[in-house]
Amino acid sequence: MTQNTIEYRQVGHSGLTVSTVGLGCNNLGRPGSVTETQEGADAVVHAALEEGITLFDVADIYGSHPGLSETMLAKSLGSEREKVVVATKFGLDAQGANGPDWGRRGSRKYIMQSVEASLRRLGTDYIDLYYLHTPDPQTPIAETLDALDDLVKQGKVLYLGNSNMAGWQIAEAEFTARMSGGNRFVASQNHYNLMDRRAELEVTPAAEAFGLGVMPYFPLANGMLTGKYSAGKAPEGSRLSYVRQHMVEGADLEQLKAYGDFAAARGLTEVQVAFSWLAAQKSVASVIAGATRPEQVRENARAASWKPTGEDLVELDAIFPKVPRTALF
Repeated sequence: MTQNTIEYRQVGHSGLTVSTVGLGCNNLGRPGSVTETQEGADAVVHAALEEGITLFDVADIYGSHPGLSETMLAKSLGSEREKVVVATKFGLDAQGANGPDWGRRGSRKYIMQSVEASLRRLGTDYIDLYYLHTPDPQTPIAETLDALDDLVKQGKVLYLGNSNMAGWQIAEAEFTARMSGGNRFVASQNHYNLMDRRAELEVTPAAEAFGLGVMPYFPLANGMLTGKYSAGKAPEGSRLSYVRQHMVEGADLEQLKAYGDFAAARGLTEVQVAFSWLAAQKSVASVIAGATRPEQVRENARAASWKPTGEDLVELDAIFPKVPRTALF
């Protein structure tokens, strides 16, 4: 890897260290994208390595078919695998790629099937960070945690994480792990950005209380925080021109203009403000961002370098208000 200026942090109270910006690998093998091909995937992954990104976040369902993104990531990393943190996930419908699940994707049987399938596709004998991708209401969390604890003891997984859990579920998992004396979750991956701050109601307080590192995904709100949509329409070829058009149609243009003015007044891009604001949050360990081109990777990797002052944070709160506590009731 080359010299870089990216920062590194511990994940919560664990010893796991990651770059403050991680590469979301959901675009590897995605139809219609530059990274649909291995050559395109290689370009993005290699750009991330050159920028000093050490966290590569993938899942068993990513790609044009489940498992493809894991396979492509393994090929792109090659001999660099031992120098990075590979995070993958199980628990969403892998359409049989990990074997039958019977709708119990947090069960011991399915976890054992899933980890072996991911290890094969990733071409490795261990996974640095293994996430439960979404809660399984059909399986007791104690069973899920016991199975994951066994994987840690076997050396197949180093650290455990959860994704898309509510605050009470994070607390339940913490209590269960403490009672059993087993390994606990050290990371929580959730939807979190300036435009959607609902994670602050339960998730970030729970993470702070129990020492989990938060890994926000969708940091740019599907591109709404890049400045591309401030005119109230999606540029031709942009992502929101063909998916989630309602986000552009329902956008608060005055809010987006105020945000653009805030960034411009400080000589920053809107991407820099979005990433740096997340990185400034106490519980955040790494900001997960996808990319399809090397230049996007480079921009993202360097975007979390601004250090907002207390006044900056207050001004951003005025533009993007916190969700009121009454939203819980």
